Parts: sequence; C-alpha cells; structure tokens
Amino acid sequence: MQNTAKTVMIHEFGGPDVLRIEDRPLGDPGPGEIRIRHEACGLNFIDVYQRTGLYPLDLPNALGMEAAGVVEAVGEGVTHLAPGQRAAYAAAPSGAYCEARVMPAAQVCPLPDDITFQTAAAMMLKGLTVEYLFHRTTPLKRGDTVLFHAAAGGVGLIACQWAKSEGITLIGTAGSDEKCSLARFNGAAHCINYRTENFAERVAEITKGQGVDVVMDSVGADTFEGSLDSLKPLGMMISFGNASGPVPPFNIGVLGQKGSLKITRPTLFTHISDHAVCQAMARRLFGKVEGGEVKIHVDQRFALDQVADAHRALEARQTTGSTILDV
Repeated sequence: MQNTAKTVMIHEFGGPDVLRIEDRPLGDPGPGEIRIRHEACGLNFIDVYQRTGLYPLDLPNALGMEAAGVVEAVGEGVTHLAPGQRAAYAAAPSGAYCEARVMPAAQVCPLPDDITFQTAAAMMLKGLTVEYLFHRTTPLKRGDTVLFHAAAGGVGLIACQWAKSEGITLIGTAGSDEKCSLARFNGAAHCINYRTENFAERVAEITKGQGVDVVMDSVGADTFEGSLDSLKPLGMMISFGNASGPVPPFNIGVLGQKGSLKITRPTLFTHISDHAVCQAMARRLFGKVEGGEVKIHVDQRFALDQVADAHRALEARQTTGSTILDV
C-alpha cells in the first residue's frame, strides 16, 4: 500500500487556480470505513460551488463528490463490500479527486462487472440525482410533462433518457441548436434554445397553454421566473442547482398568484444519507444502464493534474454530457 495519495485540495475559495495537487497521508479504514483506490473521478457543478465558496467548506479541504475504483480494505462492521471488489459512489464528505482515500462505507455501492469505472464515475452523482428527481420528490406518472433545464448536460442527458423510459414527456432547454439536437436524440420530446427563444412562451405553445406538471431546474437565478411561469396550476418547481447563481429571495405569495404552485429545494445527500435507500437508488440506476434504457455520455476526459482546465470548461458551459478525471 502507498502511504500517500495525490489529492486535489483547496486552501482558499476562488477560481480554478486555487486547485492544488498534494500528496496526502493514506491510512487504514476504521469502523464503518473503507479504503478505495480510484480509477476515475466525476466532475460536477457542486465541485465548482464548493471551490468558489457558494457552498462553503472548512479549509483546507479536498474536492470531488463521486468516483469509482477497487476496494483495498474494509473496516469493522462493513459487510456490503470486500477487498478486491469493484465499487462506485457519490457521497459526502468531499474528497473524491484523488488516487485513493479512506471514507465512510455506507454510501459506497458494489459496481456491476459490466459497467466500466469510467462510466460509473460519470454517472453516480448525476444518475442518483435523476433517480430522486423522478421517483422521490413529487409523484410523476406516465403521460406527465416535465420541463428540464440544461438538458444537454450530464444530469440532463440522463434525465432525457430516463423520462422516455418512464413514458414522461420531457421538454428540455439548452444553449445552442447543437445541444438541443443532442437532448432530442437522447429522448427529449422537445428542446428549446434559450438563447434564441423565450422558453416560457415556447412551453406555453407546446403545452397549448396548459403548462407542465413539474419543472426541474439546476440553473437557478436566470431561469427561476420563467420556470414558475411554465407550470400548470398546482405544479411543482424543483430547484436543485445554481449554475447561473443562487435564486434571490422572493415573495412566497407569488406561488399563490401563479396558481397555487409548490416549490422545493432538495439535495441528493438528504436522500442517500440512509444506507438502504442509497443502495436501492444505485440498484435502480445500475438497472437502467445495464438494461440499455440509459446510456452515459462521457464527452470530456482530463487527467487528474488537468483538473483546473476541467473546471474552466465546465464553468464556460463548453461541455456536454459528463466529464471525468482519469486517475
């Protein structure tokens, strides 16, 4: 066993230049922990939020929320994993941007043999997010209509396919005609280029003035008002990200004025905090991928020491699908 592992750290909040690669001590797992050696790590907007301080961390701290690799050792009380087993996770605390780590075992999931490490690293946080959006946030059934922003991103392309597999009509938004075509190819019934069209007006046209049952919005400030205007009466707004900045404070009375709307701000980590729930969510995700209903798009790959370039590409919205760091 190596006594250290290369790990991406931040000592201050800021731009991609604050990311540093350091050799960090690597010990043995304690009770309820494992040591895992990574093959690939996933990149997500939550990593950017943590790096900039939008989601503050105690400093210094390691970044990264998902990865896949091989379990090297297990601590006392860990029964669902064993040394030599393939595994993947999306889990707190942060620290997945590394060669290896010791971490809590509860949210680490056995990885089926026919899913590659690269695919797993690209899909755990995004795929589990889609799972809770469609199955654990508000009732959705075949025939319902969903508006999904950033439909050509990592979460979005999974959501397009997931919706189609569940018989749900997904209307996507994206920032270019090419990205809209990609979303439609992956199962979106419609996709609106928000740079050239008013998405709320187009949603009204598509739904013949009815609006959608649910909006799933990871963009935040730029899309919030239009998202509310896209809902049918009694519709549900799910705000689950802030890619354009946080939603500013608003008068809750607006929800009544716009049709007795509902709004929620969930996080994945609330859902997966329970070990059994987390494992069940992962099994459903793995089933979608193994059954061919969902294909994971790994559209960008960077080496671990290129992590700053990976963050720049993500923030500039130059990416489609998922981005991984090869370890």
